[in-house]
Amino acid sequence: MTASTTGALSAIIDVTRDAVERNVANAHVTFRAAATPEGAVGSRVRARQHVLTVDEPPTLGGEDTAINPVEAYLAALLTCQVVTYRFYADRLGLTIDELDLSAEGDLDVRGFFGLDEGVRPGFTQVRVEIRILGPDAPERYRELTDTVDAHCPVLDLTANPTPVTTTLRVA
Repeated sequence: MTASTTGALSAIIDVTRDAVERNVANAHVTFRAAATPEGAVGSRVRARQHVLTVDEPPTLGGEDTAINPVEAYLAALLTCQVVTYRFYADRLGLTIDELDLSAEGDLDVRGFFGLDEGVRPGFTQVRVEIRILGPDAPERYRELTDTVDAHCPVLDLTANPTPVTTTLRVA
């Protein structure tokens, strides 16, 4: 990250901190997304002015036109971590010359298809690999990784139960 990038990220944190100190209600944000079916098992997702298409591979009934929902989760986790690495590298005074992340997750489809009620329908394990190149000591990058893991919102969604309320409206 360049000095101009890191300064901009620190400024965002500082402005946010000041706004929250003035009124804690400024800390609360609601994000929204909406989805409609597309194709055999695909979806078209809208969030703000953005659109994301999600599909399944043919082995799961899809046309393989886009990533599937669990790949979208892995992408959400990785992209959230990228953002969190960049913000906290700035906060900790670390330089990141290169940052590459990858993730893979293990899923047993018996849970999704209801073939075995004892099998979880989601990932049984997710592995994230981080490669950082920079001039700072390795232990400082370990500190950064621990900080990212403690503050990444999407990782938190997986690591901790999040209440979900479903409302059904039948027309």
